Amino acid sequence: MSIVSKVLDRAEEKCKAKGARLTEKRKHILSGLIKTQKALSAYELVEYCRSEFDEVIPPMSVYRILDFLAGENLVHKLQLANKYVACSHISCDHAHEIPQFLICAECNSVKEIGIKKTMIDTLKHNIEQAGYQLKSSQLELHCLCQDCASRAA
Repeated sequence: MSIVSKVLDRAEEKCKAKGARLTEKRKHILSGLIKTQKALSAYELVEYCRSEFDEVIPPMSVYRILDFLAGENLVHKLQLANKYVACSHISCDHAHEIPQFLICAECNSVKEIGIKKTMIDTLKHNIEQAGYQLKSSQLELHCLCQDCASRAA
């Protein structure tokens, strides 16, 4: 069984435990994010489904599917890029730190890392001291992955 299949099976279990269904189309979208390991837009996922499954899913349907998957904590939306990535913790059963995303500016690969809640609490406190309110603790850091950094050197 492939890693993608194992992750999809685990995602299906998580959905069933919450009374939700991971339909074939939802699986197709999620598999695209898992396989590519990159941030993809809804339109890129439309193309993925067309080429990989010979299935045409309208962009609005892809957005609805992505909203569902995000609501089930199976994908994350990268706000700045308006793209989505599969959660790297679908197969885990333990608690995680707050997810943050390292996004390669060259190849668009994304790595999900966790940071301690105390760090976010400090950041939130500093924001409130400045007279603002934190709307999202998600950080998206634009970087160069090791491969792209090596090629640039």
